[in-house]
Amino acid sequence: MQQHRIVVIGAGYAGAIAAGRLAKRLHREDVAITLVNAEPDFVERVRMHQLTVGQNLKPRPFDEMFAGTGVELRLARVTGVDVDSKTVTVTAIGQDNANADAEPGAELDSELNEELEYDTLFYALGSGWNAQGVPGTTEHAYEIASRPGALRLRERLAGLGAGETVTVVGGGLTGLEAATEIAEARPDLDVALAARGGFGDWLSPKGRGHARKVFAELGITVHEQASVAAVRADHVTTADGRSIPAAVTVWTTGFAVHPIAQATTLDVTDTGRIVVDGTMRSVSHPDVYAIGDAAMAMGPGDKPLRMSCATGTPMAWQAAEAVTARLTGGKTPNTPMRYFNQCISLGRKEGLIQYVTADDRAIRAALTGRLAALYKELICKGAAWSVANPTFRMPSRPRRVVREQSRAAASPVKTSA
Repeated sequence: MQQHRIVVIGAGYAGAIAAGRLAKRLHREDVAITLVNAEPDFVERVRMHQLTVGQNLKPRPFDEMFAGTGVELRLARVTGVDVDSKTVTVTAIGQDNANADAEPGAELDSELNEELEYDTLFYALGSGWNAQGVPGTTEHAYEIASRPGALRLRERLAGLGAGETVTVVGGGLTGLEAATEIAEARPDLDVALAARGGFGDWLSPKGRGHARKVFAELGITVHEQASVAAVRADHVTTADGRSIPAAVTVWTTGFAVHPIAQATTLDVTDTGRIVVDGTMRSVSHPDVYAIGDAAMAMGPGDKPLRMSCATGTPMAWQAAEAVTARLTGGKTPNTPMRYFNQCISLGRKEGLIQYVTADDRAIRAALTGRLAALYKELICKGAAWSVANPTFRMPSRPRRVVREQSRAAASPVKTSA
């Protein structure tokens, strides 16, 4: 019998966890799992601000991570998805050219184009930085949403002299982490943060007060109500006409998803995120599951789940369990997802754990200081561990695919009475 072909595109937190979980849950004779990614090792995206200041991260090669699991790793860039013909077009990347310093997909062999056919597709291409259409951003600003971007900023920061100005644009979690990490590692630089609204205005009073305290101790200048309208080589200009010096501008104003989904017939939002149900299944194409930043899923209070590792990981669990159930005749899970806290590093010595409601609104409680920094570090290590150990708290025995359903995960499985 033909194996059920599962193709997972993208090996960030969500894609890598889903591939490993599927490999553990399903019998190897019944399914063929292919994981497509443009880099040969896992990137800890939540640590890119650390990489920018010279810290070296532990290598996590996929060939070691998935050794013996049956997951086939394809080192390639996804160039197209046809959800009607159920194919993914990829362009292979030479192993010798895929390294930590290269732009993902930069070294491609046009003769190695290939179409991968699938029965079930896991779309996990994630997101990159979002320039927001602000003039001068792509020419002059640096991003830390990717490893190549973080490495470019790392090189630029290393070349700065004492007293030069680094301005971080964006007052969200990434902006706070980037500004504090740079200021702590390079106290000789003049670091500033430009926030579109009030500083930490989504945090509780305790959380906001602690963040202000750490920023003051690190000497970081905060520009509030500073919506940046243009980026130049040595400064940024705000919408109200202010000019903020910036020998280096770090852009952290949010993320934009990979554009491939928007070019398909999938039901997507106006920003290109794939609309899914509670099991992460596309509402328009039932053989497609979207996880991570690429998916538009609704959470508590009928609010969209935010782009984050905290969202992508449970999405991967949910989708992998749903596919397993549908293929093997089990009960399809539909576990509501919720938030518990927001974990923010403020350099290596300080942290902030903001506790939140199920729908991600701050409550009064917050953990601060050194204990919060240790908590955040445990969360980062735990996220990386869950990628390498996606079978945590799962039965070890794989389940057999119901043969009459082996080519149609899209159809609900009928169990006998």
